[in-house]
Amino acid sequence: MDFFYPNPQNDMWRIMGQIFFGDKLHFVNGKVFDYEAIVSFCRHQGIAIFDTAQAVIRLQGNAADEHLVIVEQTDIAALLQQIPLCHDICCTGGKAAETLAAILHTATPKVGESIETDFAGRTIRFWRMPSTSRAYPLSFDNKVAAYQLLFRTSLTQR
Repeated sequence: MDFFYPNPQNDMWRIMGQIFFGDKLHFVNGKVFDYEAIVSFCRHQGIAIFDTAQAVIRLQGNAADEHLVIVEQTDIAALLQQIPLCHDICCTGGKAAETLAAILHTATPKVGESIETDFAGRTIRFWRMPSTSRAYPLSFDNKVAAYQLLFRTSLTQR
């Protein structure tokens, strides 16, 4: 994949469009997402996206948490060394949140909430966000509200 959340059935970029531009179709270009606009937006906002795992085994032909086995975790400490201004990390899935909690040596926050922990020489606010998959049983508007809280908190405290 060229970028994260490229599937048009996933609402990540619609949620971002709604929050930052008041238009859920801001990043939609026909039936696909506008890669260049998304990259530019993330760079401008200081949003970095990465997986909590470097290598996984998919037990079935999908990315459902229950069908993923993590073979190699991402070196989060090394990533944080490269982005010294990062103080908020969020996960959009249960497996990712559990993996990150283990890496950070902390509890997993409840969906839509955050906890603070010390890791790699700084205080990190760890957010557990609702999945942006349409399969996740939460309305689009409620997902937008959860992500608005994340960005309102993290972007205003820079």
